[in-house]
Amino acid sequence: SLVLKYNEKLDELEQAAQLLALSERESAWRDMAKQVAHEIKNPLTPMKLTVQHLMRSFDPSDPNAEDRIQKVSTSLIEQIDALTRISNEFSNFAKMPKPNFEKIQLISVLQNVIELFKHEIQIELIHDDQHNFQILGDKEQLLRVFNNILKNAIQAIPTDRKGKILIHVNSELETISINISDNGIGISEEQQNKLFTPYFTTKSTGSGIGLAMVKQIVENHNGQISFQSTINLGTTFTIELPIADH
Repeated sequence: SLVLKYNEKLDELEQAAQLLALSERESAWRDMAKQVAHEIKNPLTPMKLTVQHLMRSFDPSDPNAEDRIQKVSTSLIEQIDALTRISNEFSNFAKMPKPNFEKIQLISVLQNVIELFKHEIQIELIHDDQHNFQILGDKEQLLRVFNNILKNAIQAIPTDRKGKILIHVNSELETISINISDNGIGISEEQQNKLFTPYFTTKSTGSGIGLAMVKQIVENHNGQISFQSTINLGTTFTIELPIADH
């Protein structure tokens, strides 16, 4: 009788393990789908605004017209390539893209992101031209990092306030620091402790995935991310990344 009961419990345990594995796989698929949807949706609005602004203000007789089209096109193509890769990787392999590390110029990446968002808000980029801002990283993943932070900064600024974002880049020894500051409503102490927790969000329409993903990407680049915030004055995110070896 004891042996029979033991065997029954083994069968029940095996069935429970199979159900748990199935549940975990389904949960992982849901989480992955949410993340893919979040990453695809995030840059679409600023991309649309950029094109609409160009359509309204484009003047073929302007001597700078070609340069404007080139800048907008470069920014949009880079964003579209990032979205295409995410979609293809998810479709083909059912997983987020693996990092593809190469030497990239961080200032160039930031300038392309700013080009996308500058029609929504005033953005100022400050850096020393004499410093080396070359890092070893995945350009598309870093685009996602800065897309998320800038989008959050824009959404944190009240409609009755003239928004401004300041991006200050400097390097010390073997590290590059990127400080992204906004003049938004700030983050409460209670929210600060959960800010990088997956699925925690302060927005009614947010998924809570963005900043958790940002933190993961930064750490995968051997970097660190932190923030300081003052209620009703604004928030500064600081990202530290190692300089690429020469």
